[in-house]
Amino acid sequence: MSRKLDVAEVAGRPYWRQTDAQRILAAWRESGETVSAFARRHGVDPKRLSRWASRLRRSAPAPVHFHRVRVAGDGASRQDWASIEIELRAGQRVRVAPGFGAEDLRRVLAVLDEGTTC
Repeated sequence: MSRKLDVAEVAGRPYWRQTDAQRILAAWRESGETVSAFARRHGVDPKRLSRWASRLRRSAPAPVHFHRVRVAGDGASRQDWASIEIELRAGQRVRVAPGFGAEDLRRVLAVLDEGTTC
């Protein structure tokens, strides 16, 4: 049986385990407060919260998101049916033709994500 997180109890510890930090950061996010306001209310150093947030963001694998797809209707050629079009957050679109290598696609997406050139 798990008990509710007591932020003050965890915040007072000299060392936080990763699970402690995750739970405190989740409590902060759920509070809707700024880092400073949450830290002040619970007696936590705001820099400590920020460091943990940064550390966990770097170490967390990117979440996998599934999206609805719409199959092109009448008039689409056989080649269109076999290709995939990917729309990125920034609005760019990448159309991947059949046989395009997975590693090549990873490099293309990494370049688009970084905003750099090949």
